[in-house]
Amino acid sequence: MSEQPRPTGAPAHQNVTFPSAGGTAHGYLALPPSGTGPGVIVIQEWWGLTDHVAQVADRLAAEGFVARAPDLYGGNVAHDPSEAYRMMRELPVARGVELLSGAVDHLLSLPEVTSATVGAVGFCMGGGFVLHLAAAEPRVSAAVPFYGVIQGELPDFSGLKARVLGHYGEQDHTISPEDLAQLRTAIEEQSGTAPEFFLYPAGHAFYNDGGPSYEPESAARAWRRTVPFLRERLG
Repeated sequence: MSEQPRPTGAPAHQNVTFPSAGGTAHGYLALPPSGTGPGVIVIQEWWGLTDHVAQVADRLAAEGFVARAPDLYGGNVAHDPSEAYRMMRELPVARGVELLSGAVDHLLSLPEVTSATVGAVGFCMGGGFVLHLAAAEPRVSAAVPFYGVIQGELPDFSGLKARVLGHYGEQDHTISPEDLAQLRTAIEEQSGTAPEFFLYPAGHAFYNDGGPSYEPESAARAWRRTVPFLRERLG
């Protein structure tokens, strides 16, 4: 995923390093055709920083955002669910949030970023990290979890500054209706702002067009809701 020559009007992309959590972190950066725009963090599924995650960053860049996808696994990518589960469990939530906060620092330091705050979009494990990051980081003003799986206890949302737009599958067995109701109540009661959750006739990972659960109509509807939400919140 190194930077390549691009046709006029196409997003630019490159692998980048940045200081985070007392060390050097890696990730993927996609710039819009204009060269500048609001900043968005893209947070990986439990598989790692895959081509699919990089492609989401490219799609956001094509919509006018500067999209940053940090690599939470240090270059490792899982190839089966058991390996993905192990790698996810080996990443403590606090450590993940620390790495992501460093990515926020880096993104907002870029001259190409025009927004004073960032959006966060994440999938599966990354959707859970979207909510953990937004709860801990007041510089996140738009939080978009796609079928976000929260590990352990719910975060404390009392300091949440972001508006939350969530996308969930009605046939997703990893997130029960009771879990979603508990999450909605916690966000609203602790932050004073109600999240907006949408349900789709789909299962888990319905947005991943490289996976077996991809549901194109639901994915397209979720994307059509996400892009205007990010624009409204980030300017």
